[in-house]
Amino acid sequence: IHILAACARGGRIRYFLMPFGNPVWMIRSVRQGGVYASMRDAVWNFTASLRLPYYFRLGFLGFVGTMIWLALPVTLIAAGRDNTLVGLIGALILGLAVMPLPYLQARFAVENRFQAIFALKAVRRRFKSAPWAFAFSLVITLVASVPLYLLKIEMIPRETIWLPSLVFLIFMLPARVLTGWAYGRAIRREAPRHGFFRWTGRLVIIPVAVAYVAIVFLSQFTAWRGVWSLYEQHAFLLPVPFLAM
Repeated sequence: IHILAACARGGRIRYFLMPFGNPVWMIRSVRQGGVYASMRDAVWNFTASLRLPYYFRLGFLGFVGTMIWLALPVTLIAAGRDNTLVGLIGALILGLAVMPLPYLQARFAVENRFQAIFALKAVRRRFKSAPWAFAFSLVITLVASVPLYLLKIEMIPRETIWLPSLVFLIFMLPARVLTGWAYGRAIRREAPRHGFFRWTGRLVIIPVAVAYVAIVFLSQFTAWRGVWSLYEQHAFLLPVPFLAM
């Protein structure tokens, strides 16, 4: 009853900490009348404020656009088991794709246009305005995805199936926030930065991207799902650690 009353009052934290105030409020509201209508309207307004259709469309199109970027290189890497040259070509393409991809996703989220996720030249111009911010956020994004690859070495026991989701949230949520911060910083700064900052930013990004691709390439030999684990790109795709969970 206490929990229901706290939710009916609006669900604020202080209502859950007032076990004696909630019954008084409920009795007073029932006497005054209209409590059901007010709760119904509040629930409806809250649900409408979530803008679920908008964010579902945004997430779905973002997923499709990201898969278009990643499907070819990941498939080539998977085919590299039989042809090493094909796998190396896929790794090279993946390395070129992972560097701008988080910011292409950010651009798509800002503009809400499917074509924006392929606006590579526009993202390059943004990079020139905030090269170190881009480099820092990309390093955090790629490094934060590595612990999830360690969890793929063996099948997760059913009793600890919640663990990958927790690890994913702890590592990837700050990385997404940093990506948005870097892209917003680039928007606020229209003028390109000095060439020193641009080139030093690139010198940081390239080796980290190469290391990330190497980890992804080797994960097909260490993950319990084998080649299929290559398509679970934690840094870019679905907001879940593993597609099978």
